[in-house]
Amino acid sequence: MSEKDTHTSEQELQDQEMAAQEGNDTGSEEHHDASTAALDTLKKQLEEAKNKYLYLLSDFENYKRNAARDRTDLIQTAGRDIMTSLLDVLDDFDRAVKNNAMPDGIGLIHQKMVNILQSKGLKGIGTKAGDAFDADVQEAVAEIPVPEEDAKGKIVDVLEPGYMLGDKIIRYAKSSCRK
Repeated sequence: MSEKDTHTSEQELQDQEMAAQEGNDTGSEEHHDASTAALDTLKKQLEEAKNKYLYLLSDFENYKRNAARDRTDLIQTAGRDIMTSLLDVLDDFDRAVKNNAMPDGIGLIHQKMVNILQSKGLKGIGTKAGDAFDADVQEAVAEIPVPEEDAKGKIVDVLEPGYMLGDKIIRYAKSSCRK
């Protein structure tokens, strides 16, 4: 081979290496651009998710605060409603005392109070002497031994009546029963 051919071959090799290197650089730049674009997309998605999380967290905190306020308002309103209703009974007691009409007025006041409480959902359990003792709605405060088998488990006396508000027992009937 001549020197010219060698020089040309070397030149061609250098040109090929340079082209390959430029191709690699171009590929590397393209790869870098794609990675940067993917990273930017992920950063944008992360920022959107973070903003959505902060919005939901803020919304939930507002919900908790409003629910607590509503619960407090409900408790205060429920108490106010029953107290307002019972003020009429208190006024009737005051009038009965003022007019020295206690014996006659007490029956009327009692009936008025029963009506008010019933209108608010209060119901008596209806326990009476002679009924069978039911531990689901009654509380035995005394047990009286009896020799007769058929008298066992019967209520002797109701000391305090039981009441339900809606479907829930708010006070069990207190009674004595035969054992």
